[in-house]
Amino acid sequence: MKIVVLSDSHTDSIDRLPRKSIDELSGADFIFHLGDYTGRELLGALRRFRNFNGVHGNMDPQDIKHELPAMQTIEVAGHRIGINHPSEGGLAAGIEERVRAKFRDVDIVVYGHTHKTKNEYKNGILYFNPGSVTGTFPAMTKTFGIINITEGVSSEIVTV
Repeated sequence: MKIVVLSDSHTDSIDRLPRKSIDELSGADFIFHLGDYTGRELLGALRRFRNFNGVHGNMDPQDIKHELPAMQTIEVAGHRIGINHPSEGGLAAGIEERVRAKFRDVDIVVYGHTHKTKNEYKNGILYFNPGSVTGTFPAMTKTFGIINITEGVSSEIVTV
């Protein structure tokens, strides 16, 4: 199963996403967007792909915040994945502990908000942050993520 992970796009249009990220969406079994769409047009475009799952971010308008949850737990091929945009409590300091505390019995914690990538195992749990797909500050580059679940889990950050 291929999961394409986007976050912190800060745009209202799918046309403003890097072409490489859009191309990856077509072949994805699941798509996760971790918040800060900032516009309904982008949300609508992503929903046209199969198996879209999203959470809202702190910069999203109220209509998106009412429509999307703050967090979700999704099961993919026997793995429980928690997704969140953990904006409460600041940016980076302690963010992994804060987001991990929100989920029980997960194998993978996928989160946004910091615009900084993370792809690291701690205590048997994968912590995965794809950064900002549009390279919005403080990101230094445009990035997104791919998680592949077959007999195991492999994950990568793609720099555009």
